[in-house]
Amino acid sequence: MSPPTTSRTIRLSTLGVSLAVLAAGVGTMVANPAVAATVQCSVDYSVNDWGSGFTANVKISNVSSAALNGWTLTYAYSGNQTLSGTGWNGTWSQSGKNVTVVNPAWATSIPAGGNTTAGANFSYSGTNTAPTAFAVNGTSCTGAHTAPTVALTSPTAGASYAAGATIPLAASASAADGATISKVEFYDNTTLIGTATAAPYTFSWTGASSGSHSVYAKAYDSLGATSESTPAGLTVAAGPSISAVPTTLSVTQGKTGTFALKLSSQPTANVTVTTTRTSGNTGLAISSGATLTFTPSNWSTAQTVTLTADAASTGSANFTSTATGYTSSVVTVTELAAGTGVYDDRFLQLYNKIKAPANGYFSPEGIPYHSVETLLVEAPDQGHETTSEAYSYLLWLEAQYGRVTKDWSKFNAAWTLMETYMIPTHADQPTNSFYNASKPATYAPEHPLPSDYPSQLDTSVTAGSDPIAAELKSAYGTDDIYGMHWLQDVDNVYGYGNSPGKCEAGPTDTGPSYINTYQRGAQESVWETIPQPTCDKFAYGGKNGYLDLFIKDTSYAKQWKYTDAPDADARAIQAAYWADTWAKAQGNGSQVATTVAKAGKMGDYLRYSFFDKYFKKIGNCVGPTVCAAGTGKDSEHYLLSWYYAWGGATDSSAGWAWRIGDSAAHGGYQNPMAAFALVNNTDMTPKSATGKADWTTSLGRQVEFVQWLQSNEGAIAGGATNSWDGAYGTPPAGTPTFYGMAYDEAPVYHDPPSNQWFGFQSWGVERLAEYYYASGDTKAKAVLDKWVSWALANTSFNADGSFKIPSTLAWSGKPDTWNASSPGANAGLHVSVVDYTSDVGVAGSYAKLLSYYAAKSGNAAAKTAAQKLLDGMWANNQDALGISVPETRTDYSRFNDSVSVPSGWTGTMPNGDAINSSSTFLSIRSWYKSDPAFAKVQTYLNGGAAPTFTYHRFWAQADIATALATYGELFNS
Repeated sequence: MSPPTTSRTIRLSTLGVSLAVLAAGVGTMVANPAVAATVQCSVDYSVNDWGSGFTANVKISNVSSAALNGWTLTYAYSGNQTLSGTGWNGTWSQSGKNVTVVNPAWATSIPAGGNTTAGANFSYSGTNTAPTAFAVNGTSCTGAHTAPTVALTSPTAGASYAAGATIPLAASASAADGATISKVEFYDNTTLIGTATAAPYTFSWTGASSGSHSVYAKAYDSLGATSESTPAGLTVAAGPSISAVPTTLSVTQGKTGTFALKLSSQPTANVTVTTTRTSGNTGLAISSGATLTFTPSNWSTAQTVTLTADAASTGSANFTSTATGYTSSVVTVTELAAGTGVYDDRFLQLYNKIKAPANGYFSPEGIPYHSVETLLVEAPDQGHETTSEAYSYLLWLEAQYGRVTKDWSKFNAAWTLMETYMIPTHADQPTNSFYNASKPATYAPEHPLPSDYPSQLDTSVTAGSDPIAAELKSAYGTDDIYGMHWLQDVDNVYGYGNSPGKCEAGPTDTGPSYINTYQRGAQESVWETIPQPTCDKFAYGGKNGYLDLFIKDTSYAKQWKYTDAPDADARAIQAAYWADTWAKAQGNGSQVATTVAKAGKMGDYLRYSFFDKYFKKIGNCVGPTVCAAGTGKDSEHYLLSWYYAWGGATDSSAGWAWRIGDSAAHGGYQNPMAAFALVNNTDMTPKSATGKADWTTSLGRQVEFVQWLQSNEGAIAGGATNSWDGAYGTPPAGTPTFYGMAYDEAPVYHDPPSNQWFGFQSWGVERLAEYYYASGDTKAKAVLDKWVSWALANTSFNADGSFKIPSTLAWSGKPDTWNASSPGANAGLHVSVVDYTSDVGVAGSYAKLLSYYAAKSGNAAAKTAAQKLLDGMWANNQDALGISVPETRTDYSRFNDSVSVPSGWTGTMPNGDAINSSSTFLSIRSWYKSDPAFAKVQTYLNGGAAPTFTYHRFWAQADIATALATYGELFNS
């Protein structure tokens, strides 16, 4: 997104009570009178036109040197364009042809050099001519000022320097529209290094610390506009080092490739650098440059190493360059099969950026972080946490790598990594043997607000029986659950120290730590969460650890607890299916057979997400004591719900454990492709007695569910629940049902509503498109035909390859009650697009969806749009770390949001931060103040402009990379 108008929702989960997710700041839009001021402004106007209506988007830029406090935008149409609805990010009104937009009460100011955006929907007939004249507070704004251009010319990306060396920084910059460049700043990540006020724009950087750095230039022009260059990654070694550029490259069979070497500092005598292949594909060999000599006069002049690929091999190899007294460099080279297309090659280029150690996507253990950047708050509340989602995306990434290179070792290693760090070991879930399947868990109702907690345990409510526990133990010989916990503090920033096999080892523990967050109602956003350890021995928090913040009981026992995110486990299964399919096509099926069988095992346990939370009967389940306890499979809705969870006592002598499913299913979580794989691939068939039968039913039920949720326009609505408000309440009169489950427009969380992010559309429908591609199911095709038509009508491309796709959706009406033999048309269920985005991660998923659909259906428009999305990102959004776009984070005002803590409750976080009724998001995460990027947030909290960040989320990079590979595979391009 560039910039976002609402924060993305990615992953959230719960331990048996409730959950919610990240929220963007929202508020009631109230007209605010404009304040008289001297205005220097520009207005960008763009539309997304669907023939009888359009969305108008306006961007107002304040190009003066002073903040604009209060604004009113006016313009006029020449045709019959008529305002529809209320618009957003401003109060919109129309009188005749004249349109007025007044700033919203929650965003009255535009800072100097800043901008704001607003939008609204209009209807029209005939010609939709764009307005040509705009005014802000009565002052004419005739057109947008073009921002300056800036490029970092030194250092080169991938360069290495010795500690203490002077690093030359240089940039070229030019201004437009008669403006001039006033200064160029140089940054190391978010730290200002130096400033140049005149051309040539240079600065000599001294004192850079050892390690990896990302530097960029930022240009300012005389009208207040700014631009940032593409960053360049560099390494500062502890001593003299050898620099290699590039550090990753691909070579096609029978061809040659090169990389360049030089020294980081001037030697006193000649230095001999030797390069050898140290591991990997033996089909790659050095043809020249294996031994190079650098002198005191040519040490900084690059010399070339040339590699030759044989005619038959594939896969990667590492080439290491060494010299006495120098830190070595390693270059990873991948050999491609002859005839490899441009999109497979692009996949490898992006793959190599993601896997390059200096780029920071992985921890020392090899665990994928949620993002390269540490300061990031969305569903995870810190960038160096990770999710089960990230592990599943790593599997997908490595599956495509195996398809392109025939090297399956990385896919198998990714599964082992997941098994080692994200699936709790027996030591992490030690008392499962005490689980009583006839009494799975004690009921605790969910509540709307965090302030409604703790929730009282209620033993008068009878839970149903768990019908799959015994067959799972029989099939796999263990009581332990084989599923991923959803959230991990990879660097142990919180300090719980719940690394695999440990319980509350504390801040000194160096391993990745399991944590929990969401647990208090549908309104709980990330800004209102109180993180807690998965294994709570009361070392931190209050006298009962963190337990009495969430559950009210007469006494509390030390315990462990985990929550599984079903869509992540399903994605891992999905990736394993394709890995098996591609490996078999190469004659390499035996190389992945063991891993593929483990995917079947994961699918067997994933069935816990098919069951009502307390194993109550499915359908019209109203009243916790009235709704009947399930017996057998009558508590199974066969949909992928939001979570399943399990826990127990840490003390083996205590003798108890519990398991729960979930009553709520979201349309964006369904994965018929995973169901298809578990049903049809005999190498990953679940071993349990009824596993395959359950997944067979689920496959049909999931397709029906998506069909039931499809709006009149084509988008997929929210979902359904078997427990209204999480407490088996009574749904409003007239609520439609799906096999007795009540329609829920925004299931699971409300801040912001869970149905409004277009990413859930692309994620969910992409899985349906894969399933259609693999099966040819006509029901899936019918849903896809309608969805793709709607999505393409709301996607726009510009001449330079940039694009806009839907971002925020608004919903009205309801589906028809489901009738499997005669499904309704859902004529009363509607969606509209509130705003648009350039979000590259979602665009990657969207392109993948369109590719699978086009390959099976022959739809030319879908294929063209997929290619345009991929080409546009490749041309416009690349940087040294991957593909990304800037994001302005207005939601970061919520760092100061209060956290609900029951009156009288006090405790401490592992670092000593107090938890009490005065706590805020930031106060219980004081370590954020030491983050190098926090200064930008603090400036915003102090009244300055909203901070802009360029994030590199692992899932987004993986989605783009696998989309490139998918297009290459399906269309041999």
